[in-house]
Order: sequence, then structure tokens, then C-alpha cells
Amino acid sequence: MTERKSPGLSFESWIDKQVREATERGEFDNLKGAGRPIPPGAADEDWWLRNYLKREGLGGDAFLPESIILRRERERIQETVRDMFSERDVRETVASLNDRIVHYLRMPTGPHVPIGPLKVDDVVETWRAERKSARPPRTPAPPPPAATERPWWRRLFRT
Repeated sequence: MTERKSPGLSFESWIDKQVREATERGEFDNLKGAGRPIPPGAADEDWWLRNYLKREGLGGDAFLPESIILRRERERIQETVRDMFSERDVRETVASLNDRIVHYLRMPTGPHVPIGPLKVDDVVETWRAERKSARPPRTPAPPPPAATERPWWRRLFRT
């Protein structure tokens, strides 16, 4: 256990004394990572948090308040439903988000961010309009082969 700081010493000089004595005793020899460069970004005070998020495969949204997460999801709902194949899936996704928003509004926490439920029919109409505009125009079917052309099996066995 370390000794207590004497009342006549400042904290800075007491800490310097502790580090110097530990160095003289060799307590800093053979430490893991000795001689290796400091990793890039380690000067950032949140380097450990960034490494944790990267290692766990999480986004920065994991640490945001619920109100901001819901607001972001509400703003990005068209991007979320854009690739869905059925109107039923779109309606279920919007209904699920609306349920979470209503649940938050009943017991709000964190910073107050103005947010309200989405109108399901408006989202579905926008989804339909995007699907119609994204759908390539229909090309007419190729015409049937000419009547004068012989079937392939007859061309194969020329007689």
C-alpha cells in the first residue's frame, strides 16, 4: 500500500516522488506493450469508447438517449421501408415505430426532443410512389418466330 501524502507536499510533487521511486525499484520494467508505439488516436480522450464500439460492432447510436434515436428513426423511415416488398411489411414497421414513440411519450426521459407518431397512410403512399417510379418500364414481348422458319430439330436434321 502506498504511503499517505504528507501535509507539507503538493499533490504534484508527491505523485512525481511516487513515480520516481517506482521507476527506481523497476516496477515499470517489462510491461506489456513496452517499446511499441502508442496507437493512433490514443491521444483522444474517448479512444477506449471508440475501440469498444468497433470491437463490439456497435454504432454510436447505442449511447444516445432514446428520444434522439426515435427521432432519427422517424426521419429515416422512408429509407428503411424503401426495399420492402409488401405493403403489409411497411405498415408493420411504421406501426412498430409508432408504438415505441407512444411508449416514450408516456414516460419521457433524457433530453426533450419534439417527436410524434407517423401517419401510416402517408408513409405507405410515399412508398408506393417510389416503387412506381423505380420500376423499369415494361418492354414488349419479342415477336413470335416467323412462320417460314423451320423448328430447330428440323434444321438439325436437314433432309
